[in-house]
Amino acid sequence: MSLPAPARRRPPTLLVVCSSLDLDTPFSATPAWWQLLKGLYECGATLHVTAYHGAVPATPWWTAHANPARLAGDAYAAARGALVALAGGTRSFRRDGHESWSGAAVRRLAHAVAAPRWVRHLSAILAAHEAIDAVVLISVPPNHLRGVAGELRARFDRPVLFYDGDVPASLPGHRGFATGFRIYDGADLGEFDGVLSNSVGGQDELRALGARRTHTLYYAADPQLYAPVEIDQDIDVFFYGHSTEYRGGWLDAMICIPAAELDEARFAVRGRSLDGLGRVEHLPYLSFSRLREYVSRSRINLAVTRETHTAVYASSTMRPFELAMTGACIVSNPCVGMEEWFEPGREIVQVASADEAVDRYRYLLSHEDERRALGAAARRRALADHTSVRRAAQLLAILDEYR
Repeated sequence: MSLPAPARRRPPTLLVVCSSLDLDTPFSATPAWWQLLKGLYECGATLHVTAYHGAVPATPWWTAHANPARLAGDAYAAARGALVALAGGTRSFRRDGHESWSGAAVRRLAHAVAAPRWVRHLSAILAAHEAIDAVVLISVPPNHLRGVAGELRARFDRPVLFYDGDVPASLPGHRGFATGFRIYDGADLGEFDGVLSNSVGGQDELRALGARRTHTLYYAADPQLYAPVEIDQDIDVFFYGHSTEYRGGWLDAMICIPAAELDEARFAVRGRSLDGLGRVEHLPYLSFSRLREYVSRSRINLAVTRETHTAVYASSTMRPFELAMTGACIVSNPCVGMEEWFEPGREIVQVASADEAVDRYRYLLSHEDERRALGAAARRRALADHTSVRRAAQLLAILDEYR
């Protein structure tokens, strides 16, 4: 007599709070959160989703819940801008890496105004939807919402996890972003059941900050969103990004100097804050949906990773996965741990200097078959290991440890 098949576990129901889901805001990771959430839906998860900043769009993949502190968030942004302006700069911390008076003032304001509203809002969702298995906060500043996770865990007995997608730049040991703020000053990582990040090398510092358990969840890309476009390639070397911050030296080495030496090649960039790059064409930003067209039009696509990420082992960023999924020929600056995602020399090319960049560009531009072979190998690797569905499945496996 055959034994009955074991019962399959019900796919989870999750409450997710994202930093932002508004593609018009300058949060560079926002498209990544869309893809991760879509991947979770495709894995069978039921999603209740809200956002810490901006509007919460309704989609076929999740039930949208309004941002309960949107007006307060807009006021916070205005207050932060005014306080930082009074402090004489854009950073919310001093040059020595410590929190400034303006950053501390805005953080306390956010904690006093926003945190109670978020407790009430998330509690109402959990009370109305008893099937929710876990709560996940994605790149939401934990020091602004200190106490929220502990309150939810105590009241509803559900695991609450935090995912930081900006490690190591977000960590106190690094300088953070000029356009951002320090998210760990005054935070209590111990109130979360687990802390996830995009970095292997950043786990030790997260544990030192009080995280009880840590996990790594790399970025990924949706193969439908980044399907290659059959289009004539009229751009020789292309880069897109949101700013020059922590990229200055590498932008010189990989764009400015090569563009001056390879005067017959067309260099182009797309981004909101990419000034001072010399003889380089600035393409219109247009919309996120046009990105794959720009990538497919380019013979060589650059992944210029910020210096904060290159030196900390396996600190993933979105760019290499997007480019690989589009079938691009990728040239990158050296990143410690790149072999965790792509094989250098076969799936991605790394250059360590301006001279090496000029040499590799010249060679690749004159060898189309090798360029296309690199792009095809990168796409095969991305389809095998780095899809948004695969990453969502990895996240669900982590959450299963807490259910």
